[in-house]
Amino acid sequence: MEHIFNLLKGREPGILGQSEQRQSAVVLPLVLNNDELGILFEVRSHSLHKQPGEICFPGGRIDAKDGSPQHAAIRELTEEIGIPANALEIVAPLDVLVTPFRGVIYPFVGYIHDLSHLKPNHEEVDHVFIVPLSYLYENKPERYDIQLQFQPSENFPLDVIANKERYSKRVHQIPQYFYYYNDYVIWGLTAQILYHFLELTKPR
Repeated sequence: MEHIFNLLKGREPGILGQSEQRQSAVVLPLVLNNDELGILFEVRSHSLHKQPGEICFPGGRIDAKDGSPQHAAIRELTEEIGIPANALEIVAPLDVLVTPFRGVIYPFVGYIHDLSHLKPNHEEVDHVFIVPLSYLYENKPERYDIQLQFQPSENFPLDVIANKERYSKRVHQIPQYFYYYNDYVIWGLTAQILYHFLELTKPR
């Protein structure tokens, strides 16, 4: 027991299996635009191999050189939209998002104090746009569900599991939110993070 206690004493909890998962960090950037608080979004470059033309927050993969998810989020934002780190204030972390397809995502709320250095890197970002926060509070998203079904591989030992019939019929619903602003459609993981932020901060 002493050996186990010494190994585990002071241990901070993580996310089980996260070392095998892709790990990313993003910033939900608050900006002051025309004297009104808004959120800045990116439209991904159409030349990218993954998700070209889709809408996202600044962010990307956490590298080994990054000291923390927050450092990765700041680095990615500076690389993608040209804002220097000293013009960005990290306000707070949001809840960590664990996904079946995109790994683990660490979102942060940030405030960009100065947009004068805004210069999107067009290799990654086609353009940016800002949605007033008041609009997002007032216009609720549409909700749809994605169904994930338990589908074992051919050699999966289903026969040794108790209640195997229940497992074979198991379906998990994942909510998907769609926000519409002018000609933009915000959905997917970006909309999930946005929805989480809006629920935390909406006027009561």
